[in-house]
Amino acid sequence: MSQDELAVMDGGKCILQLRGVRPFLSEKYDITKHPNYRYIADADPKNAFNIEKFLSTRLRLKASETFDVYEVDTEGVQ
Repeated sequence: MSQDELAVMDGGKCILQLRGVRPFLSEKYDITKHPNYRYIADADPKNAFNIEKFLSTRLRLKASETFDVYEVDTEGVQ
């Protein structure tokens, strides 16, 4: 397809490019019809991944667990 043809392509179609196969035109899939749609943030904003909450969790070690501590010299590393 030329750039002009891509610009006026039907909104219900897409071009799929998979490894080992030439790109092809396909119908778009309606994600609202997928059985797991209710689990994504589009269906319910409370399902959105909260990166701040994820990064704020700290590793909690039990007193009986053993671990190694390494000191890393980062001086002079850019």
